Amino acid sequence: MKSDQGASFDFMIIRLLISLMVLAHPAVAQDTEVTRTPSHCHALADATDGMEFIHRASLRDVPEETVDIHYVGHASFLIRSAAGLNMITDFTGFVGSTRMIPDVVTMNHAHDTHWTAFPDPAIPYVLRGWGETFGEGVEHNLDLGEVLVRNVSTDIRSQWSGIEEKGNSIFVFEIAGLCIGHLGHLHHAPNEEQYAAIGRLDVVMAPVDGGMTLDHATMIAVLKRLRSRIVIPMHWFSLFALEEFLDGMRDEFTVIDVEGPYLNVRRDALPSQPTIMVLRPTYISDD
Repeated sequence: MKSDQGASFDFMIIRLLISLMVLAHPAVAQDTEVTRTPSHCHALADATDGMEFIHRASLRDVPEETVDIHYVGHASFLIRSAAGLNMITDFTGFVGSTRMIPDVVTMNHAHDTHWTAFPDPAIPYVLRGWGETFGEGVEHNLDLGEVLVRNVSTDIRSQWSGIEEKGNSIFVFEIAGLCIGHLGHLHHAPNEEQYAAIGRLDVVMAPVDGGMTLDHATMIAVLKRLRSRIVIPMHWFSLFALEEFLDGMRDEFTVIDVEGPYLNVRRDALPSQPTIMVLRPTYISDD
């Protein structure tokens, strides 16, 4: 049995060790850098009836905390970060005369105009929206520090009127505090679980052809449910199809024709009302 003096000495040693551990903990926290402004994709997901949204207060240089969106064509967009990350949606292997090698490409395979079987091997991250095994889908959660790229699988109509479960992916880019979603070749309205997984999108690229993906009435219902601050129409094959879609949205959305392919987006400068931004596609050039 130890003497009182020995027990007192042991107690002093324990207190010293605890003090050193407490001092060391903040030092570790200070050495950890947060490189991505947190988004609110899931904090405001409208997954339950009755829930309400709460709204919080050629290659170009992209200002800090800004995302540059360039409509390349069909369903392909170049999404570019302030640090120069280049991400292309529904990549077909061709983006124009540029020699740029994207950092990330996403693809869907409902039609060959949304993917390529031979992406340049120099592309670091090629994210396919379907699984290796028919109907099993795929899960992506690519964290590059400045951007997080994830997907939500949906079903598609396959050849001969069949169904390929989880054959399409809605890709979500969480970047600069924003949630940017690309619906891909969407063939059905998301279910409650999928809406919850998608979360609150600030910007959404939506196919509005009116037939090959969703009919206009269903697509309009999906977008009114998502109620993103910015909707960018894509995959429209004629001005008639585009105008028919816009006419169905004007009752709740402001419509702005940007008259060009570019859009700069900041979280603190999002439109106060849900807005459709009509971009005019153009290929990327080195000029």
